[in-house]
Amino acid sequence: MEDLTIGRKSLKSDRWTEWRKTPTDQKKKVAFPPLQKAYPADAKLIDLVAPKDFTVGKIPLSDAISRRVSHRKFTEEFLTLEELSFLLWATQGVKEVVRDGYATRRNVPSGGSRHSFETYLCVQRVKGLTPGLYRYLALEHKLILLNDDPNLYRQVNEATEDQNYGGAVIFIWTTIPYRCEWRYSFVAHKIILLDAGHVCQNLYLACEAIGCGTCAIGAYNQEKMDAVLGVDGKDELTVYCAPVGKVQ
Repeated sequence: MEDLTIGRKSLKSDRWTEWRKTPTDQKKKVAFPPLQKAYPADAKLIDLVAPKDFTVGKIPLSDAISRRVSHRKFTEEFLTLEELSFLLWATQGVKEVVRDGYATRRNVPSGGSRHSFETYLCVQRVKGLTPGLYRYLALEHKLILLNDDPNLYRQVNEATEDQNYGGAVIFIWTTIPYRCEWRYSFVAHKIILLDAGHVCQNLYLACEAIGCGTCAIGAYNQEKMDAVLGVDGKDELTVYCAPVGKVQ
């Protein structure tokens, strides 16, 4: 029988005393990792609706919590750009850059404000957007189009083992582990997993607030999804997915 205790090690918090005595890269004053992946200086960025201009999502929090369920069936309705903007802001929106530029405060918590995630979007039905693969630039609250291959939605569905469920857009989060490792070294990986849960729960609640639904997907093909996103699976790797769409 497989030794399940090996996988359980990342769940434990038994190395914090050791960590406090460890010369982490932050303690060694190694330059902090970028808060966001770089993009070409001449890239054409796509404006999103600013948070101050949102007209959606204004329901009582208690209603969003009580309605929250996983949805695996969506209508053919398109999301609006404002609705997508709201979902992105709710899950990774940046409030401010802090701590001499090495951390951000966002709409979700993160251990040490490390926020190791990048948000990719496989867009199928969003008004005003060409179907394709996008990345959310949280610092600018903008999008960048990475790939408009018409086969992309099918490729993502294959990577999620047929769990797109007809979503209008698939949220795919990667982690850049070193953003967290820089500060937390060998205890970073539990923090990253906890932080992923924070992000996806905000997506659930934000979806309920705009008449959408989602379903968290952890059972995906790692190699296929990393390949679709164009990440190396080592210094950046997929950790979570969630299709989003309108529900009846």
